[in-house]
Amino acid sequence: MRILSKVVLALLLASPVAAFAGPVNINTADAETISAELKGVGLAKAKAIVEYRKKHGPFRSADDLSLVKGIGERTVELNRADIRVSAAKM
Repeated sequence: MRILSKVVLALLLASPVAAFAGPVNINTADAETISAELKGVGLAKAKAIVEYRKKHGPFRSADDLSLVKGIGERTVELNRADIRVSAAKM
C-alpha cells in the first residue's frame, strides 16, 4: 500500500508538468525543445524533425510533419494546437 501511495503521489506531481506543454515553432526550435513540448515525440523523432527541416527547408503547415519518418498523422493531430510553423527569422 505504501508503494502504491508513492506511485500515485509521483503521478500527481508529474501531471502539472505535462499540462504545461505548449506551442512550439517546428521551424525554429531545437530537438530538445520539440521533444519537450510535443506529446508522443521523443528526442529521436525530434532530431528527425530538425534534420528533415535542414534538408528540405521550413515546414509550411502542421500536416507537413507527417512527411518526417516516424511522425504519423495521429501525432500531428494530437499536437495540432501546439504546432507553430512561422518562418525562421533571418
